[in-house]
Amino acid sequence: MTNLKPLVKWVGGKRQLLPHIHAALPATGYSTYFEPFFGGGAVLWSLAPHKAVVNDLNAELINLYAVVRDNVEELIAELQDYPNDEEFFYQLRALDRDAEVFAQLSPVKRAARTVYLNKTCYNGLYRVNLAGQFNSPFGRYKKPLICDTKTLHEVHAYLNDNDVTFLQGDFKDAVKTARPGDFVYFDPPYDPVNITSNFVGYAAGGFGRAQQVELKELCDDLSARGINWMLSNSATDFIRELYADYHVDIVGASRAINSVASKRGKVDEVLVRNYDR
Repeated sequence: MTNLKPLVKWVGGKRQLLPHIHAALPATGYSTYFEPFFGGGAVLWSLAPHKAVVNDLNAELINLYAVVRDNVEELIAELQDYPNDEEFFYQLRALDRDAEVFAQLSPVKRAARTVYLNKTCYNGLYRVNLAGQFNSPFGRYKKPLICDTKTLHEVHAYLNDNDVTFLQGDFKDAVKTARPGDFVYFDPPYDPVNITSNFVGYAAGGFGRAQQVELKELCDDLSARGINWMLSNSATDFIRELYADYHVDIVGASRAINSVASKRGKVDEVLVRNYDR
């Protein structure tokens, strides 16, 4: 694994599963790495492929990565003036309540806002309401590392030394250019283990079982096209039955980010793949 760290904490982040994911990669390697549900990007940062196409529905997240690639020094300069202060937090959080005001923000200011809210909000829970507005409360941390200059510089260097394309949109569109010899890693919003654990608030809209079925049909299509893929999800009966025709491995992962403390801890997840090792 490389030493690159994710820039933000993200619900369902994959740092805990990295050893399992690395062990299950195609033994033959791959040409281009695709990740249609990018989030915090722990898998990409750990693999550091020379060529990648990554996508997320969350426009603020994709903007952040583009700014780190193109304007990292401006972002660092902006973040260094941001205080760990509750009043400032809610002022910054409220900016997306007025679409016209928010549209006037520069990409750098939007990126700084994303990093700041992620580092200072409650439990690192990036969450938006149905209108797409950030709504996690202030976290009351004593000394959060708001501006991680070292990681920002390292990610900036990686993105400029390699061919990484960022897309913002539908997961199905993100793999249209995939070819045999490429590799796709899917990390969708997880099928809820129970009704109270249903969290899909990382972007406006939802990801229910109809979308899970759409994703499985896309996986079938990739298989028919001769493209290797791997998928993470919760180990629910629904998911295990949905992917019963593929290799399904049960793995354990620790979940540190949840709004309910009792739901953090070890949970069973699946790694599904359409190829033999």
